[in-house]
Amino acid sequence: MFFKDIIGQDEVKKRLIHSVKSGQIAHAQLFCGPEGIGKLPLALAYARYIQCTNKGEDDACGVCPSCKQFSSVMHPDVHFVFPIYKNEKKKKRLCDDYIDEWRKCLSENQYLSLEQWLSYIDAENSQVSIYADESREIIRKISLKTYESDYKIMIIWLPELMNPVCANKLLKILEEPYEKTVFLLVSNQPDKILGTILSRSQRINMRVVSSEKISEALQRRYSLGQQDADAVAHIANGNFIKALETIQLSEENQYFFDLFVRLMRLAYGRKIKDLKAWSEEAADMGREKEKRFLAYTQRMLRENYIYNLHIPEISYLNSKEEQFSTRFAPFIHERNIISLMNELSRAESDISQNANGKIVFFDLAIKMIMLLKS
Repeated sequence: MFFKDIIGQDEVKKRLIHSVKSGQIAHAQLFCGPEGIGKLPLALAYARYIQCTNKGEDDACGVCPSCKQFSSVMHPDVHFVFPIYKNEKKKKRLCDDYIDEWRKCLSENQYLSLEQWLSYIDAENSQVSIYADESREIIRKISLKTYESDYKIMIIWLPELMNPVCANKLLKILEEPYEKTVFLLVSNQPDKILGTILSRSQRINMRVVSSEKISEALQRRYSLGQQDADAVAHIANGNFIKALETIQLSEENQYFFDLFVRLMRLAYGRKIKDLKAWSEEAADMGREKEKRFLAYTQRMLRENYIYNLHIPEISYLNSKEEQFSTRFAPFIHERNIISLMNELSRAESDISQNANGKIVFFDLAIKMIMLLKS
């Protein structure tokens, strides 16, 4: 990851580059802000720039031995700490026991969420932490001599998940820092980090990425058309991880769109028998997918209401959705939008509480008949 690969965050990039050029690299820095804004990629790009032996004006060179090692996430003077789960069966108790998975995961995508990482190591239903035992490894690694760089760098991803014993050991290191050693902490929830660690770290607050920047990146990197990219960026709400997930779930979104269109057409046509079959199909998706469909339906109704108000600058529909909405939007107006959203919200709540999906969706379908005609 290079600075040029990070979406937005231009002011923070300039500050970090200046710190290297001026030789004022703080020994502990905390990158914080919401998920999906590029904190981990920025920390990686910063570490690469620090270690690069042929620095450019505003980025690492990409060709020196240090940069080549970074490309494979195998620089000998850069170490990683991240949440894991203890797998006693496979004797995996420390971060280094998962380092191969970590390197492969980062090489595939550095805009990484905790959920994605846990899925990658098959730990979705496990309690994860940066365990107390990791503190010994941290001390051991920063005590080593550098192999080929001026600095040793320790990147700690999600320090808010650090065991209290490990956090207190880290605090002692930060109180008496090793020379030419840099700690880069990357946090989604800095308020959950030990207060004394916060007080000894230079805080780097990062903002959400603008929809315009996300849309530009989607068009450039994934060849999306502007309208589709704008729609995805709007849904992402500043979170590039969510934008990528939306693209990757395009097959599911297409299914949700088809299911939504059928519901609205059958409800408008008062086709009770077909709506019963529709509700049985919807109930077969499984609870989590059902909840995502209901959230998608709420978004579609909200966007159609805005579309019907003829305010295109705040309407975010992809090309297929807009094609349907040109005919459907007039049926979503001020007389029924609140009631429609309330019924969908109630259905989502019922599904979350394990209500019978067939009953919930059939009841919702019948109410759609009445509300679309209001």
